[in-house]
Amino acid sequence: MLGRSWTKKIATGLSFCTLLSAAVISAQVSADPQLTEVVADERRGDAAKRDMYRHPTQTLSFFGIKPTDTVIELAPGAGAWYTAILAPYLKAEGQFIAANFVTTGDEKSYYVRAGKKFLKKVEMNKDWWGDIQVVEFYPPEASKLAEPNSVDMVVSFRSLHGWHRDGNLQDVVASVYRALKPGGVFGVVQHRSLPSKTNEELRGTGYINQNEAIALIEAAGFSLQASSEINANAKDTKDHPKGVWTLPPSLRLKDQDKDKYLAIGESDRMTLKFVKP
Repeated sequence: MLGRSWTKKIATGLSFCTLLSAAVISAQVSADPQLTEVVADERRGDAAKRDMYRHPTQTLSFFGIKPTDTVIELAPGAGAWYTAILAPYLKAEGQFIAANFVTTGDEKSYYVRAGKKFLKKVEMNKDWWGDIQVVEFYPPEASKLAEPNSVDMVVSFRSLHGWHRDGNLQDVVASVYRALKPGGVFGVVQHRSLPSKTNEELRGTGYINQNEAIALIEAAGFSLQASSEINANAKDTKDHPKGVWTLPPSLRLKDQDKDKYLAIGESDRMTLKFVKP
């Protein structure tokens, strides 16, 4: 539960965000040729088919990533989709840190299974991805991402809803704030709900209210520098029977209305760039 001070800050932030939305610039940023080369690497295999929905080159360029940065990816999961771009891009001059799930405990737990699968992928792709650091991260029990004020960028791709569902999103954002250097960037891509829906109504659907997300993150001390529609999808009606997982790539309904959901594509997503003052 949020305390009174947080509730007040978020309520104020909601009003502010509504006014701010027209003023936030969706900047067109030139891509680093090195990043373009990494995204085009044939070793990515079938994962590259998702580029048409996830726009990795444009998204990471919008966040302002550089090959010399120290970057943390929150919850890469078992799929490691962005890891296969970030790790090789940062291999030579920077540092990639994967803040992933715990790997001990209930063997039937999704988190434990995903954490172990990720470690296997890291080992299998060592020559390609380089020497990456993996930390177990699940606040409040495991809440340290890195030494305070030591990281250039933290990125979260479609993971805010999980933290919100589990009731620890506020703790996650606080951990991100501690790890980042002053001037560091928190880059967020997240399934975006209809503006009329609150996060409490959305719990378990995979979608998050954009204004509420901005307000909560700003209440932790961040400043929203820019937003982008790089990953927007106007076809997404956001009212699916199995939430966001009704859509590809999950297709939780399997063959039921499959063509309909394939035609929609992946979810409508907010893309937000926050800065630690």
